[in-house]
Amino acid sequence: MTLRTLPGATDQPPALRRRRRPRGAAAVWGVVGVVVLVGVWELYKLLGPAEGVVLGGNRILPRTTDLAMPHSWDMLGRLLEPVTSSPTADPLWWAVAQAAALTFGIAAAGLAVGLVVGVGLALVMLRWRIAEWGILPWIVLSQTVPLIAFAPLVRSWGSRIELGAFSWQDWMSVAVIASYLAFFPIAIGALRGLQSPDAIHVELMRTYDAGWWTTLIRLRLPAAVPFLLPALRLGAANAVIGAVVAEVSTGLQGGIGRMLIQFAGQASGDPEKAWGPIFGAVVLGLVAAGSVALLGLLLRDYRRAEGTA
Repeated sequence: MTLRTLPGATDQPPALRRRRRPRGAAAVWGVVGVVVLVGVWELYKLLGPAEGVVLGGNRILPRTTDLAMPHSWDMLGRLLEPVTSSPTADPLWWAVAQAAALTFGIAAAGLAVGLVVGVGLALVMLRWRIAEWGILPWIVLSQTVPLIAFAPLVRSWGSRIELGAFSWQDWMSVAVIASYLAFFPIAIGALRGLQSPDAIHVELMRTYDAGWWTTLIRLRLPAAVPFLLPALRLGAANAVIGAVVAEVSTGLQGGIGRMLIQFAGQASGDPEKAWGPIFGAVVLGLVAAGSVALLGLLLRDYRRAEGTA
């Protein structure tokens, strides 16, 4: 009797079978998480004190008034109403969608730049060990710079760039800030992935007289996919965060970041309205992560080790 004829035997190792999940399970658990969050929100609003929970003079949980915590159905209903009382005003959801689309485009440009820079640095550090020793600490230290203070400097430097008919645009400064946050996880993930092949496999490529570039393309890049995809997901989320924060710091109009500040200033008279751009930012992050997930579907043949990465 062979292994294939044994009851319950499959072609996959037990570790891979354990990682296998039904399709759509992630979406179901995501919906469950949203339902639980809404339930906790409404339960605290119902049972919590009006002035919030205060310990030692510090408020650790928010107030439960309608001004501080509107009902979830009121916030969703406000999305269908006009932004202002003007008869020609667009619905709030449409205004939020337009602002989110602008921010998403800028974040995508920042992610593309971060991908090029991150993978480029990873290749340099892979090729020369001394470069890894010299560059890697600075990559880590670069993320300690306060972003809200760094963004105005980037805008100031960029505004001085003029090359013939080309002039620096404000959105480019925001894209640079987004790439600044995105390149870090990509560089670290790409380096770890490129270094992940076993020594015996590298030695086998040398036995076949394969050069550095051939080994990179045939061995290291496929091995790096399970590490690079999670890094890209994190980089995409960082790019969205960087774009939103940079819009606030640089004063770029039309994006979700400025809308957050603008509507927050109107929260005293229209508290539900202020949550519109917050929902837009959440959806923006989900779309960014979902875009990387679509890329993962194209590279699914190289993702077998992602569960242990």
